[in-house]
Amino acid sequence: MKKKLTLGQKHNLTGWTFLMPAVVLIVAMSFVPMVQALILSFKTGIGTNMTYTGITNYTRMFKDAVFMQSLKNNFFYLIIQVPIMLITALVLASMLNNKDLKFKGFFRTAIFLPCATSLVSYAIIFRSLFAVDGFVNNVLINLGILHTGYNFLGHPLSAKIIIIVALVWRWTGYNMVFYLAGLQNIEYSVYEAAKIDGASPFQSFRKITVPLLKPTILLTAIMSTNGTLQLFDESMNLTNGGPANATITMSHYIYNVSFKYVPNFGYAASMSYMILMLVAVLAFIQMKVGDKRD
Repeated sequence: MKKKLTLGQKHNLTGWTFLMPAVVLIVAMSFVPMVQALILSFKTGIGTNMTYTGITNYTRMFKDAVFMQSLKNNFFYLIIQVPIMLITALVLASMLNNKDLKFKGFFRTAIFLPCATSLVSYAIIFRSLFAVDGFVNNVLINLGILHTGYNFLGHPLSAKIIIIVALVWRWTGYNMVFYLAGLQNIEYSVYEAAKIDGASPFQSFRKITVPLLKPTILLTAIMSTNGTLQLFDESMNLTNGGPANATITMSHYIYNVSFKYVPNFGYAASMSYMILMLVAVLAFIQMKVGDKRD
């Protein structure tokens, strides 16, 4: 006689029945290609002529001037843009969490709206704004600050700054929503008690908001780090990596190696795994530094 399943076993069987289609798709579409890319990263050549060359592709990266430049660019964006974006998002969330503020829905929507803008569209808009004959130059000339249009996208430092401004403009509202959600779980009476005790708004922000939102801040920091290390659209659509690869990112260079230059998928795969290792290491460090739970 067949052994009857217990109620717990039936629940587990039912759950796995619903999960299996998604599990199969995730394994087939994500994990299998990841393993294939790892194997590919140890090969060189094209098509059926590919041969195993060990860690040649990985050692080549450190001798590749363009890749090292793209690595420096990514960390430049990461070090400057992520703190500015997260601090701005946290301040805006604290301001918009005020129960006495009018038109909160309007302000929240307006700040979040850039996040809903197409990546390609907003990159084109920023490129038009900062063109030599664009809106920003026209305003600066009319104010008497400049005599002729400045080529913002033609100089390495100004082009990087524009990418950072574009990133902050687009993603601040996205992170603000996470902080607003976290602030909804903090009783407003805590702030009122602090106010009665004579705490200033800045003290309440520093002593109440930041400590209680630490898990959310850690989450957004990891996500922002991950996104910045994989930055592609802004480099591709806003500056095209120029001038002279001064703004190119690692993902943009991987795209060029795979599809723009003579295809070298083995080298591109090794660079992709370098990004994966960087993301994993930085996420681990952030978790160790930010998560103080015993």
